[in-house]
Amino acid sequence: GDKAFAQFLTDEIKEEKKIQKHKSLPKVSGGWELEVHGTEAKLVRKIAGEKITVTFNINNSIPPSDGEDTQEEQKPDEQEPELTSTPNFVVEVIKDDTKQTLVLDCHYPEDEIGHEGEEESDIFTIREVSFQPTGESEWKDTNYTLNTDSLDWALYDHLMDFLADRGVDNTFADELIELSTALEHQEYIKFLEDLKSFVKCQ
Repeated sequence: GDKAFAQFLTDEIKEEKKIQKHKSLPKVSGGWELEVHGTEAKLVRKIAGEKITVTFNINNSIPPSDGEDTQEEQKPDEQEPELTSTPNFVVEVIKDDTKQTLVLDCHYPEDEIGHEGEEESDIFTIREVSFQPTGESEWKDTNYTLNTDSLDWALYDHLMDFLADRGVDNTFADELIELSTALEHQEYIKFLEDLKSFVKCQ
């Protein structure tokens, strides 16, 4: 059984490498520096007196397929529909002269359920906003967290503009999907290779 499994993995790796769009990770425009630690990626950008970091993890970032029958439309030699990774991402804005970091938790809405159509322009939404003490890795649950569900729209729009002024806009969100999808695929191939070595190991 293991031999067949290893052979299957070898073929699978070959196939995945064939459809791999990016041999190296795509860049995000706007002077963002990328750091990757396993499945977690961090984009950092400094502007006058501020440091903006965007962190996301590719685990569980591919939305489940709805299981609709795509088989009928698929021609026998066609690739499976492309998987796209749309991770939640956290934007942290640190100002040099304050001890607080503004943290905005952002999501790609599933199926773009807009508020009666007025929301179509944004491909991502802000889910939560809070302040965290700068430099502390542990989040404090005692800090007030603003949930945007019940938020005044004018305030919400200002928060979106605030992000856009710092380079986190629709273009960025699009490029983040590209990057995340490429990273996810790269990690998946690596996982298959590790699995193959593991299966072959006597």
